[in-house]
Amino acid sequence: MKIRIWMAMSIAIATLLVIGYAIFKGITGREVGFNEIISIAGLLMLFFSMLTWGSKEDKDGILAEEELGQRIIEKSSKISYFLLIAFIMLAVVADKMVNGTMNIFLVSILGLALITLPFVEFVMAKKYR
Repeated sequence: MKIRIWMAMSIAIATLLVIGYAIFKGITGREVGFNEIISIAGLLMLFFSMLTWGSKEDKDGILAEEELGQRIIEKSSKISYFLLIAFIMLAVVADKMVNGTMNIFLVSILGLALITLPFVEFVMAKKYR
């Protein structure tokens, strides 16, 4: 089997172990905290990256450096940006419904998220003028 597949499998097992530990903490009444959530997110990020991109050594899959890889990165980045804005907006609405007030930090993050893409596009356009 290719090294990439073995690494993806080991990352998947590590992710399942951390998820299991977080579930165990939740069941036993202890707080699932920052470390568990960031660990799960980081491991999932590694897992999906491992499955997506090929390697030069094995000559399998799409390389991130290739033109097709660059197009995939560009499109997925823009889609991810809009999904993240939708998730933040849902969090603001859910917080308003649950607590009856708006969390200023969530609303601030939503505002920053809304201006990030246009600002970065502006800076990049200035770079090419």
